[in-house]
Amino acid sequence: MPITQPAKSILNNPFLSLKHKNYRYYFCGMCVSTIGTWMQNTAQPWLAYSLTKSALLLSVVSALQFLPALLFSLFAGVLIDRLPKKKMLIVTQTLSLLITFGLWLISKFGGIQYWHLLISATLLGFVNTLDMPLRQAFVVEMVGHEDLTNAIALNSLTFNAARLIGPSLAGIVMGALGVPACFLMNSLSFCAVLISLFFIHPHPVVPNGDTVRLGVMESIREGLRYIRWDEDLFLSMLFIAVVSTFAMNYSVSVPVFAQQILGLAETGYGFLLSSLGAGALLGALLVASLSRSGPRRFILYVLPAITGIVLIFIGLTSDFAETSVALALGGFLFVTYLSTANSNIQIRTDDRFRGRVMSVYSLIVAGSSPIGNLFVGAADSWFGARMGFIACGVAVLAFVIPLYIKMAAGRNRV
Repeated sequence: MPITQPAKSILNNPFLSLKHKNYRYYFCGMCVSTIGTWMQNTAQPWLAYSLTKSALLLSVVSALQFLPALLFSLFAGVLIDRLPKKKMLIVTQTLSLLITFGLWLISKFGGIQYWHLLISATLLGFVNTLDMPLRQAFVVEMVGHEDLTNAIALNSLTFNAARLIGPSLAGIVMGALGVPACFLMNSLSFCAVLISLFFIHPHPVVPNGDTVRLGVMESIREGLRYIRWDEDLFLSMLFIAVVSTFAMNYSVSVPVFAQQILGLAETGYGFLLSSLGAGALLGALLVASLSRSGPRRFILYVLPAITGIVLIFIGLTSDFAETSVALALGGFLFVTYLSTANSNIQIRTDDRFRGRVMSVYSLIVAGSSPIGNLFVGAADSWFGARMGFIACGVAVLAFVIPLYIKMAAGRNRV
């Protein structure tokens, strides 16, 4: 049956932005690099829990990786708006390569200890504080404004395809070669991004001259005022804060749940995370296919509550198949929401403020993780492995209800 014209207007080619040569190079490099990142994201929590047998100490490693973003993201946004983004990316990717290579050396030859993980997580956290918003802001210089939403969705697609492949590959590698091999593969994967950057010739967005003359603190205040007085941006940031804090703590909750509730070893744990990645991949494909029709209010404002309900359901599952399906649904909802929210923020943001706005976005997404990680770790340690998921689901629902009331009050005023 032929697709009707209305359907054609809604769905589009999800790989539309690959027509830009610069973005094709970047996309290929990121595909390789994010697989390596997810291999380490799988191996590191497993190693931390194996060394400590403590969900709370595991959550500390994850929290330290995101703590620098909580402290320094706003300053990173000012740098991003002022300095050449390609050169800054070369620096951040090189530092990431060196840190992960050092972690491989220690784990392979030096006898890895828990405090080594704390240090490496903190160092990567400092690099990612600049790297995360930088990569977000760099996209517009490769694809322009017309295909920006599609490119953002493709970035999410890359990330979540790696979330599907990386944990499965990590589980196999951990079982065959040991945890250190995952750290080495992640280190080498950063070479792919560095090579791609060599071929990319971006079209920089020239910042407003007044912004450059402002002091650092005044530039930060200007960016925060810009967000606060745009009601849609401000409300989107509040919803993102709730979802990011309580719905993206899988690196803490899944390894504990896998071992204590499901009795899984490394390979089973890797496949469990791949189920999460499969759902996330489908969510990213959906957003990419809908990119030309713009962000949808149902996704922006209803999916967070549904995500909370699904988190509670995950905590109540009891076998591998049931948990895998529930995690896939959770991954689908979370990525569909976050990709749409990211697109909504970027298309509403003036180029002059893009670095600072995306630094606030990264501050919320990454900076809220220490809070969420510690919340989950404490719940799992004190009340059992199921409670991390359940408590997070309840928290999401408890925080979005006041936001719904705020939205209703705003409509009544209008």
